[in-house]
Amino acid sequence: MTKVPSCRRISEALGKRYDYTSRKVRRMNRRRNILNWVGFAIVLVALVSYIPFFALFPATRDIPWANYLLFLIGGALLAIGLRRAFRDSAHYRGKISGSILAVLSFLLFAFFVASVTYFAKQIPAAGTALSVGQKAPAFVLLDTAGKQVSSADLLKSHRGLVLIFYRGYW
Repeated sequence: MTKVPSCRRISEALGKRYDYTSRKVRRMNRRRNILNWVGFAIVLVALVSYIPFFALFPATRDIPWANYLLFLIGGALLAIGLRRAFRDSAHYRGKISGSILAVLSFLLFAFFVASVTYFAKQIPAAGTALSVGQKAPAFVLLDTAGKQVSSADLLKSHRGLVLIFYRGYW
C-alpha cells in the first residue's frame, strides 16, 4: 500500500510553506448562490401577482396556470440552487438560507393553492337570497347611459320587472 503524502509535505517539496490555519485560507472566497434568492423572488411574484393582475383576465382567473408556471420556475431555480449548495459547498454558499427559502416557498405555494381552490369557492349560503316569486326590495341602479333607474319607477309603468343576474366570465 502506497503512503499518500500530506499537504504539508507537498508544499515543502515545492519550496512553499503554507499555514492552513492562516486567515487567507480560512477565508475561502465562496460564491453567492443567487439562484436561491432569484427562485424565492419568483415565488413571491407568483403569489402576489394573482389578485392585482392575473385575476383580471378570464383565461388566468379560473385556472391560474400562469401563477402555477411562475411557482414551477421559482421552485426549479430553488432546487438547482440547493443542489449546487449541497453538492459543491466548497464553492457555493446557501445550504441554510436555501433550505429555509425552499420551505417558505413550499408553504407559500400550499397557501396559494388552498386559497384559489378552496377559499375562493366558498360561496355564502342561499338562505337570505330571494326565492322564485318573492318580491324584490326596492333598488336604484345605473343604466347603460349612466342615469339612475329605480325599480319603483319601472313598476309604475309596467306590470312586472325581470331581474337578470349576470356573473360575467365566471
